Amino acid sequence: MNTRVIDTSNVRWYREPWPWILFGLPATVVVAGIVTLVIAIKHEDGLVAEDYYKQGLAINRVLERESHATALGLSARLMFSGKRLRASFAGSGEFPDAVIVRFVHPTRAGEDREVVLTALGSGWYEGDMPALAAGRWRLHLEDAGSTWRLTGSWNTDQQSLAISAAAAP
Repeated sequence: MNTRVIDTSNVRWYREPWPWILFGLPATVVVAGIVTLVIAIKHEDGLVAEDYYKQGLAINRVLERESHATALGLSARLMFSGKRLRASFAGSGEFPDAVIVRFVHPTRAGEDREVVLTALGSGWYEGDMPALAAGRWRLHLEDAGSTWRLTGSWNTDQQSLAISAAAAP
């Protein structure tokens, strides 16, 4: 019987796989933790409002504005064409000199945009279209005095959108 004895005294520790496996797992966790920390510091959490309590108290005011739009029978048709936004309003009452349109991103508050549409006459308004990311947006239309508000949902591939106070959620 031929027995061969392997001399392990000359094998260096760094040539063995087990020390690298044991060092590698905690090192991977440390690197992942640092990457997570960098991401958390660089990107703001836009879903949390600093004045959430005041916003909660103001919800009744918003509901009153939407009820007022329903009482006036307001409806709007928005037409999106390149860099311009046109809106036509119908309903009872006088139309204001300007209408504010807010483009609200569903998940990123930093992406929200606001446009002021100026009156052209006979319920028609026009203004500059902001640069928006492709996707779905919530639209809030209101007068400058914040007495009424219309809300709707719009996808950037649509050329027009009809919003009615009665159909608002």
